[in-house]
Amino acid sequence: MSLDVLNLYKNYGPVQAVRGVSFHVKPGICFGLLGPNGAGKSTVIEILEDVKNPTSGEILFHKKPRSSDYKEKIGIQFQSTSLQDFMKVGEALKTFSDFYKAPAKIEDIVKMCQLEDIWDRDHRHLSGGQRKRLLLGLSLINNPDLVFLDEPTTGLDPSSRRMFWELVKNIKQQGRTIILTTHYMDEAYLLCDEMIVVDHGKVIAEGVPDVLLKKYFDRNRVWFPLSYKDSLSRQGISFRELDTAKLEVQTGDLSVFFEELMRKGISLQEIEIRPYTLDDLFLHLTGKSLKGD
Repeated sequence: MSLDVLNLYKNYGPVQAVRGVSFHVKPGICFGLLGPNGAGKSTVIEILEDVKNPTSGEILFHKKPRSSDYKEKIGIQFQSTSLQDFMKVGEALKTFSDFYKAPAKIEDIVKMCQLEDIWDRDHRHLSGGQRKRLLLGLSLINNPDLVFLDEPTTGLDPSSRRMFWELVKNIKQQGRTIILTTHYMDEAYLLCDEMIVVDHGKVIAEGVPDVLLKKYFDRNRVWFPLSYKDSLSRQGISFRELDTAKLEVQTGDLSVFFEELMRKGISLQEIEIRPYTLDDLFLHLTGKSLKGD
């Protein structure tokens, strides 16, 4: 189901944490809501999750104001969730299933989130990846139309993160809509069909990740070893020296640029083409690296 956020404000006394945020989430996509700490992103998410009330603005769920059964139709994987001591994985799933009127089949959740091997294990003895899969299963236990994933892979090793990404892709393939917050830019780029960037309580960029990168970075960047400094200078090729002991040249058409280098006798060995990333976009838009917050 679609979600529309219309002119959302949230005030804490004289402080405006959210200032006129509006966006549209299409059905069946993974939508990224990104921003540095203190940008208002978390407040927006908590309002969408119906944890906090907005000061003003409107939220439409499937083109209608949210009704009393809204929480029955959404699933939330919080950054952290406390479970009762000694509770086993299977017991947690059964307990959460009893909270809802029309829960999903537990066996389907177990299969989807790959929980078969840990069904009888105390949740306190799970690895980071296993616990994240359990929390994902709990967010899906009510068979939601809209799923909120709040920094779901924080603290996981690369292998566990990739496994979790595949689970998220499977959820989207079922036609569910996902709203994702993350501090991992590779994760946002891989999973998000569309995204917004929030800073100082406002939406400062929105769109498809690749389209946003092309909008803000219309040049290519090429890195050279520091040893190329004299050669580039003699040939009048502008560059900037990076802290990583590399030289960066920004150029337009790469094939034309490389032909120029060869014509001027500059070797192409050890040259790196460095595509712009979402982290570069954050630095450009906010002056901050998202993964550093």
